[in-house]
Amino acid sequence: MVLLTEDIWSFNLDAAWQEISGQRREYALKYRTELDRRLCVRAYLLLCEGLRKGYGITSVPLFEFGKYGKPMLVGYPDIHFSISHCPEAVICVLDDNPVGVDIELVSSFDEQVARYAMNQEELRQIKSSLRPDVEFACLWTRKEAVLKQSGFGLSDNVKEVLTAHPLPVETFISRNLHYVYSICRADCNL
Repeated sequence: MVLLTEDIWSFNLDAAWQEISGQRREYALKYRTELDRRLCVRAYLLLCEGLRKGYGITSVPLFEFGKYGKPMLVGYPDIHFSISHCPEAVICVLDDNPVGVDIELVSSFDEQVARYAMNQEELRQIKSSLRPDVEFACLWTRKEAVLKQSGFGLSDNVKEVLTAHPLPVETFISRNLHYVYSICRADCNL
């Protein structure tokens, strides 16, 4: 199940504080800006919505964390999820198998960052693209989705993630070209 929203500013944050777990409230309050707090809370609310719709779970979820920090649901080891957000959208994916998702704003192409994160073939692909900024965002979200699905996070060799972990990934570009997201799960139909 994929839940995506661009509703960052119109939901009632004051009411939402009462709907989320103390664990998530404490985490969200560590953010300095209202935008970051809203994104954190909105992602959690999407997770709650997905658990309710897909699994009939109405209790407020609590997290435990894997060796590399991947969050898991306490008491529900067979339900896997991944959440991500950028300043324009929030996404949550739930599945019966490990899943990873990443969403990023499309921003101006920075070749120095690309050289750090991309291998030679990926750099060629970006540079030959009509929209290097979009192509970079697509590749970056694919890499993060794969790493989040595996549970390793960005501790791995980022340049070779897609070749070292040949997992199925779906990538989507928003209609307005403002953001890109990728989903990695065992049952992706590419």
